[in-house]
Amino acid sequence: MAADTPTTRSKVSSTLEQASQIGLNVARTWAFNDGGDYKALQVFPGSYEENVFQGLDFLISEAGKYRVQLILSLVNNWNRFGGKSKYVEWAKQGGENVTSEDDFFTNPIVKQYYKNHVKAVLTRKNSLTGVLYKDDPTIFAWELINQPRYANDTSGKSIQNWVSEMAAYVKSIDSNHLLEIGLEGFYGEIMPQKKQFNPNSTQV
Repeated sequence: MAADTPTTRSKVSSTLEQASQIGLNVARTWAFNDGGDYKALQVFPGSYEENVFQGLDFLISEAGKYRVQLILSLVNNWNRFGGKSKYVEWAKQGGENVTSEDDFFTNPIVKQYYKNHVKAVLTRKNSLTGVLYKDDPTIFAWELINQPRYANDTSGKSIQNWVSEMAAYVKSIDSNHLLEIGLEGFYGEIMPQKKQFNPNSTQV
């Protein structure tokens, strides 16, 4: 749920309070909503809806109040809430020769768009607490991308190269918080009988 209106904010507060009461102390949510028509955070590269960002400010502030730490994901692999395809679309509109949503992981312009978003989020000063996100103890960890996939490179090298580059960039801004990739985990060749349980390429 969003937290950019009084009605939804009361629901956010109630949810966090109930979670705290039953001992839940870590939650995961989005620090993105790219270019969509509904409550977009980043309307287009580098342009943000302040009221939506203030909703995220509120969520972090309330989570701290109820002692629930947050894992904040920075982009979606899937098309919901914009995702990597939206970044590629932006680059194409800007004249870049991109043909696949997987260009998200390799195109220099697209990668810079992502880095700019990372910087905007990590250096955001919470409008309620005055604390920069990168310094906020309520944030448990950053997540590079929700459920990354690269259909045209089954070796995993393209994603690994992207992860190495972006992890280093995040850490250059925030060396204190934990950082995770966003992978669900997959069974490999040493357990072929369990590969049937792997998340598939279209599963959201």
